Amino acid sequence: MLLRMTTDTPARLLQLLSLLQTPREWPGGELADRLGVSRRTVRRDIDRLRELGYPVRASKGSDGGYRLVAGKAMPPLVLDDEEAVAIAVGLRAGAGHAVEGVDEASVRALAKLEQVLPARLRHRVSTLQAATTPLTSGDGASIAPETLTVMASAVAGRERLRFAYRDKEGGESRRLTEPHRLVSTGRRWYLVAYDLGREDWRTFRVDRVREPFATGARFAPRELPEGDAAEYLRRSIRRRGQDTYAFEVRFAGALEAVAAHVPEWIGVPEADGDGGCVLRGTSGEPVEWLALRLAMAGCEFTVRGPEELVSCVRQLGARLSRAGRAGD
Repeated sequence: MLLRMTTDTPARLLQLLSLLQTPREWPGGELADRLGVSRRTVRRDIDRLRELGYPVRASKGSDGGYRLVAGKAMPPLVLDDEEAVAIAVGLRAGAGHAVEGVDEASVRALAKLEQVLPARLRHRVSTLQAATTPLTSGDGASIAPETLTVMASAVAGRERLRFAYRDKEGGESRRLTEPHRLVSTGRRWYLVAYDLGREDWRTFRVDRVREPFATGARFAPRELPEGDAAEYLRRSIRRRGQDTYAFEVRFAGALEAVAAHVPEWIGVPEADGDGGCVLRGTSGEPVEWLALRLAMAGCEFTVRGPEELVSCVRQLGARLSRAGRAGD
């Protein structure tokens, strides 16, 4: 179906860009027919898109064709309704669980997308998500995607954030914070923020947060003690003591390879001078979960402690060996 002719250059450029973002080559004549303009106008519009940073490649021939190709930077995307809904639903489904790989960047993308979605599309996204159940999910606590997007927007905009918080004993409180960073541990999301009521830095489990609200009041960023947000969270978990344990693991693989597969919040491996590396840290996660995460590093390793983790790794190894033999 032809798009109606428009003499509005910005609107026509958006129509042209939407067509070019379909992965195919468009003959100049077909683009002219779609837009209801001359081929000369199409050529001028292609030049305008190139000036805006869109890498449009032209091919030679009787009709000539145009294709949008990968460039050095990602220019803005133009999405139709169905594409926008599909992306929002996918990001929301992942953000609802602290699945490793769906980190702060993904949540920021969801916040940006939902901010510009028309009300009718936001309603479609919410309706579709409410009507579906994922086959698999993360094993951490479930989180409303809206909670994460509000927090991510407050972090990016340096806006003070209010919310209700329930601690591990069930106590309720109201907090006013200067949010610094969201950190995913693979099972849970945490907010690292400066608590204005306590006049100190705090970490908050996001699944215990209710009614987050960005106040609109801006703040100048403070310097976080003890390194970056992941390091601060790791030390905060260690300081809580009773629910944590220290561990030490030696990997036979090279430092760079191991570091690429071990999230920083677990710990930072150090070369041992013998071709391998050692990982020391403190965890508040179940030993079963940590054992699985260590196995995902993709190389041989030896657990030096604690004994509970050693025993868990042995049991996991035996279970996997039996499972492998069962298929023979």
